[in-house]
Amino acid sequence: MKIKGLIVLIGVITLMLGSCAKSSFKNAKLKSKEDSLSYAFGVVNYNALMQDSLMLDPMIVAKAMLDGKDGKSLMADDIARSFIMGFISQREASKAEKQAELNKETYKEYVAQNEAFLASNKEKSGVTVTPSGLQYEVIKMGTGPKPTAESTVKVHYVGTLIDGTEFDSSVKRNEPAQFPVSGVIPGWTEALQLMPVGSKFKLCIPQSIAYGASGAGDVIKPYSTLIFEVELLEIIK
Repeated sequence: MKIKGLIVLIGVITLMLGSCAKSSFKNAKLKSKEDSLSYAFGVVNYNALMQDSLMLDPMIVAKAMLDGKDGKSLMADDIARSFIMGFISQREASKAEKQAELNKETYKEYVAQNEAFLASNKEKSGVTVTPSGLQYEVIKMGTGPKPTAESTVKVHYVGTLIDGTEFDSSVKRNEPAQFPVSGVIPGWTEALQLMPVGSKFKLCIPQSIAYGASGAGDVIKPYSTLIFEVELLEIIK
């Protein structure tokens, strides 16, 4: 249940209270267009909430609205908002986890291909593997300073997938890219801090420190290993 849905729900209940607050909820009659509209909103939104597996007791929701109207709320506004946001965050995290598992099953063969590629690549001469799983090879070692996580850098790069598909290239655009070291995927953030200015590295970045289960755009599928040739041109002061 997203925030928008909760706001809609609160708005609906407000409408219901506006037309029915003077009578018992259970005994309320549909005597006017406003009553019918209020009831219609209740039916549509409650059914939507049930389809979304969000179990709310409408009588308790209504009680909270009436208590607030009378200044007798059992929960302060900031605590209520915090409770809702905590619930939403937990629910979205759970959904993302389930979706990731579903994607992994869907892309099982592709995952295996990428894992096999990384397992083979790390055995090559000159390849270094870091604790995160990042694999890199020094094409040229520069002599300048190394950037930090707080630095902004200028680089040239070419990005491909394990089958050679090129998905991005600042070299082809003939325009170096400039960005904060901490503003890119974790694999890049780690690798850039290993590179003195003037260096050129080949990076093989596992999906776990790239785009993971979500992928990126139409070309970078979920669980893709990303291969980059990166040249660090400058640390922007």
